[in-house]
Amino acid sequence: MRPLRLFELAERHSLVTALALGVLSALAFEPVGWWPLMLLALAVLCELLLRSKSLRRALLLGWLFGLGQFVIGLNWIATAFTYQAAMPAWLGWIAVVLLSLYLAVYPALAAGLGWRLGGGRRGPLLLALAGGWGVTEWLRGGIFTGFSWNPVGVVLADTSLLQSSALIGTYGLSMLVVLIGGALWLAVHRTAWPALAVAAVVVLLWAFPASRVPTSQTALKPVRIVQPNIGQQDKWRPGFSEIAARRLARLSAPRHPDAGPRLLLWPEAAVTEPLEDARTSEHQAYAEFERTRAASLLAPGEYLLTGGIALHSSDGRRVDGAANSVFVIGPGGQVLGRYDKAHLVPYGEYLPMRPLLSSIGLSRLAPGDVDFAPGPGPRTLNLPGWGKVGFQLCYEIIFPGHVVDRRNRPDFIFNPSNDAWFGRWGPPQHLAQARLRAAEEGIPVLRSTPTGISAIIDARGAIVAAQPWRTAGAIDGVLPPPALGLTPFARAGNWIALLLALGLILAAIALRTGERYRRT
Repeated sequence: MRPLRLFELAERHSLVTALALGVLSALAFEPVGWWPLMLLALAVLCELLLRSKSLRRALLLGWLFGLGQFVIGLNWIATAFTYQAAMPAWLGWIAVVLLSLYLAVYPALAAGLGWRLGGGRRGPLLLALAGGWGVTEWLRGGIFTGFSWNPVGVVLADTSLLQSSALIGTYGLSMLVVLIGGALWLAVHRTAWPALAVAAVVVLLWAFPASRVPTSQTALKPVRIVQPNIGQQDKWRPGFSEIAARRLARLSAPRHPDAGPRLLLWPEAAVTEPLEDARTSEHQAYAEFERTRAASLLAPGEYLLTGGIALHSSDGRRVDGAANSVFVIGPGGQVLGRYDKAHLVPYGEYLPMRPLLSSIGLSRLAPGDVDFAPGPGPRTLNLPGWGKVGFQLCYEIIFPGHVVDRRNRPDFIFNPSNDAWFGRWGPPQHLAQARLRAAEEGIPVLRSTPTGISAIIDARGAIVAAQPWRTAGAIDGVLPPPALGLTPFARAGNWIALLLALGLILAAIALRTGERYRRT
């Protein structure tokens, strides 16, 4: 059957088709990873928008496309609810659907803009849709604390175009995905020159990477990343902390007795007891014991970077605040530095409108009744022998342009995470987004998670080594070097993508206006 005939059939049931296209496009993300499906889904969406008779219809088509994509792509959120005994598991799927109903507004706005500026012309529609997609993804990453999970550009993580994010960023990659899908659509309609223009852009981005990364290092900096394979169902079980401590100790032991110093990396919530506690002297002593026990695994010149909890108390008795933190621990259990997570997860690490929601029986997903307090933002610490380290704790790594202190750039980023909540789909999606941050900034990312996927990611976004999902083990490797000089994205951040989006939108207006004058 010819493609144009398929377009005609899709138009007859356009609303169902748009929803089905969204579902199909979700399979382009990890763990399925069939990235060409995103291109095909966007190509058909372009046709549906072209044939739409009203702005309202175009908005609805884009919304249904987004709804199908987010409900399937975010199914891991439902898994997180199964670990919260205070709430029924079925509430997780309600949460997924409700969140998707909101997130689908953003592709709807992009679709509406494409239809409105397209004016029934293919070229202007595609340009406006691509530009609108980039802008609306950027808005999605900021409004209501933001949720940047699964931008469509992340489907290119396993292609050579990943390195283009060093120039145009994640939102630029998303616009590129829309343009490539649209080029396929134009090719079906035998509209040659726009399709060729998109192909030329793709070739240029592929052929001329925007960052230069050394292929070798003169000074090897050994690291060991520990993945203890401790599931969320066990982590907070009474008495399990001792089992976890023994497992961490076994996996943290040096592989060779004569091996030199290494940097030891543990995941988020590796130690469930507080590592700092401002309450009574007894509580402070117990926190010191936990730090000292962890530090006993270190040889001279080594450091431990681990996730942990810090408890605050204004009166020395009651807990009135907490921080989800990364601790830098040296020999003897001394805390050499601490980073407090800044971008907290709503309903996960704090409960919005707590008095109202707690009165109807809702609670946050993480154990405990005290909400975490946000930290001040990206921070860089100097580790003698390893250079400067930046921190992004779990979910924070998904936000393009917000992962490093730009006044004191790190040599690498440590991204401890607890992906044990996230089922089968969440961990590989999280890893793919960490790869985008590495490629954008030209900075290696080291990930340690309880159940996977832990990894060493180089400054190009490539995976150097990884520990498979749900396996216990340790990754022994060396710290990859950062890029030579700042990447364009590191200099300008998301402004490059926003200017490109503006350019596409203005080009759509100009092209439509030019075609109108030619007709008259």
